[in-house]
Amino acid sequence: MVKMEFLGMDFSCAFRSLSNGNFPDKDCLLPLISKLLGYCIVAASTTVKLPQILKIVQHKSVRGLSVLAFELEVIGYTIALAYCLHKGLPFSAYGELAFLLIQAIILVAIIYYFSQPMGTKTWIRALLYCAIAPTVLAGRIDPILFEALYASQHAIFFFARVPQIWENYKNKSTGELSFLTSFMNWAGSLVRVFTSIQEKAPTSVVMGSVMGIVTNGTILSQIMMYQKPSAKKGTKKTD
Repeated sequence: MVKMEFLGMDFSCAFRSLSNGNFPDKDCLLPLISKLLGYCIVAASTTVKLPQILKIVQHKSVRGLSVLAFELEVIGYTIALAYCLHKGLPFSAYGELAFLLIQAIILVAIIYYFSQPMGTKTWIRALLYCAIAPTVLAGRIDPILFEALYASQHAIFFFARVPQIWENYKNKSTGELSFLTSFMNWAGSLVRVFTSIQEKAPTSVVMGSVMGIVTNGTILSQIMMYQKPSAKKGTKKTD
């Protein structure tokens, strides 16, 4: 039978089994599902932060948002993307990181804009990132330092969520946090655990996704817990 491949996905075994009236076995089906889910995550990642961006722009407010949390997220995405590129993983295993990084940078820029005036320390942090990020993404750093950076990115993502979780708990409110963005972050981490295992990604990559399930799940539960019930419109009773 002719080999049927598309975007690195081999459909041959599935079609062969189906043409013989059999359901494809798991050794054939699981890698195919993993690839499909991987590309679904990549496609969904192109808009995952859009609800959060639109909510801030619409309300012209960053109330309840932790600037540090979003800055750390940018650093984490940069390191994770650079590491996956360096390791030569298939695009379906990490592609969403490129789109998430772009959106995270736009999101931080918008937060800065609505948090005027910007302090000197904020400008220094932004300029340092712009100076160092291209070198990290190009992989032009010592391999040992690269491994250390990647090992630290899990802690970075964890601590990127902690300030926001604490801010939510302290205020008993999630402010301008978007439920849809938080849900997609959580769902993406959930699916990525499965695809990373199937793609035989390093254990550290899988653990990073597991950590994402826990932290994003916590924020998602806070949004549901602290959301204010919509006021019911009362009707005036007449005698």
